[in-house]
Amino acid sequence: MSRPKPAETLRAALGAGLGLAVCGIVLLALETWRGGSSGFLLIAPLGATAFLVFAVPNSPLAQPWSAVVGNSVSALVAVAILGLNLGTEMSAGLGVGGAILAMALLRAMHPPGAAVALATVLSFSDIAGLSYGFVLSPVMLDTALLVGLAVLYNRVTGRKYPFRQPSPAGQHATADASPERRLGLSADDLAAVLDRFNLSANIGAEDFGRVLAAAEAEAARRYFDDLTCSDVMSRDLVCVTEETRLGRVADLFRVHGFKTLPVIDNDGRFRGLISQNDLIQRARADALLRRDRFSSALLGMLENVRGGALARDVMTAETSIVAPEDGIGILVQLLSDSGVQAAPVLSDGRIIGIVTRSDLLAVLGRRTILAGLIQRAA
Repeated sequence: MSRPKPAETLRAALGAGLGLAVCGIVLLALETWRGGSSGFLLIAPLGATAFLVFAVPNSPLAQPWSAVVGNSVSALVAVAILGLNLGTEMSAGLGVGGAILAMALLRAMHPPGAAVALATVLSFSDIAGLSYGFVLSPVMLDTALLVGLAVLYNRVTGRKYPFRQPSPAGQHATADASPERRLGLSADDLAAVLDRFNLSANIGAEDFGRVLAAAEAEAARRYFDDLTCSDVMSRDLVCVTEETRLGRVADLFRVHGFKTLPVIDNDGRFRGLISQNDLIQRARADALLRRDRFSSALLGMLENVRGGALARDVMTAETSIVAPEDGIGILVQLLSDSGVQAAPVLSDGRIIGIVTRSDLLAVLGRRTILAGLIQRAA
């Protein structure tokens, strides 16, 4: 496997160490509060659980259900096996085997669970009648506490935990899937593929879909590698400055039929984009603030009189940009449905062109037609 990134390794190691330390402190406090001998202690297999939930939080084996239920049911099986008095060796084998079966039946596969079962058998084989309370504390309590800390730590440090689940709605809060998924595989299809190759324990269906989408985007970049953004961009640009009044912006949208306009400063350097949707959202916000009708707010905002709003008040400064030498494949994912209407092409901080969704669709359509004609001729 590839070497993990140093920053990710440090993040995981720090999280696991802090998580176990905090668990130990909390359990010690509980033990002191109860006067001792209450079973509030750290168990050794929790170290393996810490590795999974902090180092590989995207793994299905590391999810909260897998961790908490997997460890708990494994302890339950081990306690039941000890009650049969079959001897250490036989109990160890049956405990681990039974734990794996129980975790599989409950869809809670968690490798440290097998360690929980083995450690329980080896540690308590000479103790008659181990209480089933051992399952609740320390096993379930320890695991639930560690998982709760992992949820907080992973999210604070930028990792998604629990892992991504297929969204019931698309990016626009409708039942439609995002465009890049409409011709691809559904969540059920992805899960079936993972099951076919016995990989469902290694990656979740939604993460698998994201990997496939990224791979398709990379394939698109290579397929269109001979075409660059400078080949397809619009060069005769209509720009506005940050001080342009929104009434003038609206006039430009109406005259030219554009949906997006570049915004530049007085030195001609690119500052951002302003779209028709930016005007609509600004008017909607004004209407809510003034408790007025949307149409009145829009007209008032576009009035070219004193105090009128300017382009800089509604423009989007944080935009995705491309370079003239970039292949157009990079635009496929950028403009597909990420809320981006157009990609400005910059050189030395100045805009030299712009590629809109319409430009990209025209190029893709022409390329597809030409490929079909060449294939027929061959």
